[in-house]
Amino acid sequence: MAALSPPRPARPLLVTGDPTLLDELLRLCAAAGIEPEVQPDAGAARTAWPAAPLVIVGDDVTPGLARCGLPRREDVVLIGADLDDGDVWRRALDVGADHVVFLPDAEAWIVDRLGDVAEGTGPDAHTIAVLGGCGGSGASTLACALAVTAGRRGLNTALVDVDPLGGGLDVLLGGEDESGLRWPDLASARGRIDGGALSDALVHLHGLTVLSWDRERPPGIPPETIRSVVRAVRRRHDVAVLDVPRHTDSAGAEALRQCDTGLLVVPAEVRALAAAAQVSARIGPMVRDLRAVVRQPSSSGLTSEAAARGLGLPLAGELRPEAGLSAAAERGDPPGLRSRGPLARFCREYLAGNPAGVVRREAA
Repeated sequence: MAALSPPRPARPLLVTGDPTLLDELLRLCAAAGIEPEVQPDAGAARTAWPAAPLVIVGDDVTPGLARCGLPRREDVVLIGADLDDGDVWRRALDVGADHVVFLPDAEAWIVDRLGDVAEGTGPDAHTIAVLGGCGGSGASTLACALAVTAGRRGLNTALVDVDPLGGGLDVLLGGEDESGLRWPDLASARGRIDGGALSDALVHLHGLTVLSWDRERPPGIPPETIRSVVRAVRRRHDVAVLDVPRHTDSAGAEALRQCDTGLLVVPAEVRALAAAAQVSARIGPMVRDLRAVVRQPSSSGLTSEAAARGLGLPLAGELRPEAGLSAAAERGDPPGLRSRGPLARFCREYLAGNPAGVVRREAA
């Protein structure tokens, strides 16, 4: 018996009878590296409509779509024809469109959506920024431990070092000599980056995908590159942990904007809290959910709850000292590897209690 051919992957559906718009959409599909299914009207689109991973419709077919009674679904994009046409929003509601966009302004956004279909990716990784409220707070140690803990839970995890002057997370993981791309190799990257190809080319340590720095080359990376690389990483992982410097430049700010949660690590000391308050005020508008991680003990008896309250932030938890952490780092053992230590315990509790939910991505 002849072997059965594998099923063809679902293709995005383009529905328009406007030849000019169709030419533009086909060009964007080519840029994303995907071949769409094309139908001229609602009746012809009926068969492909339910299963298509993405449907892009032209405003020219909205009257027919509204009358045709196609089932409501997610991931429908309406291409408007006139920015001054206020009724386009009513027509979008009639056909169940999630988004109304206009060309050429939305070209990059459409290519991104089409590229997601081409890669076959699921939801973006839950992305956590970790940064120190003051010098020596242990933010890099926590970032590594969070990534290690997520990886040990079976989650596909990336650890991204956004601090060019931090010494390199690959060093903290004992893998500074491992082969793979580092930030300077990606300095000219712009636009959409294939997440799978990027992940394959990066350094892999302790079950993690790691992007760090090369200490022999200049560290400057433009914000556009940060945006493209972090987006690509998010498309291919369940969890992404970013180690971000507290003195954020435009590149660091771009990294923070890509994150779902920020963890600000601060010792429970008055002077450290004063410094952390300045960091919090500066980065707060860049992170949608910023929380405090308080290091104990406090020489003044300041509780973790009081420290977080003083910063005006929710308390994500507290960190207690862990014996042997420095010696383990010298051996190349990553932080968080000791499962019964306070660091790993905090990371397990944080990931388990994460309100956004961390979902395991199916293997591609």
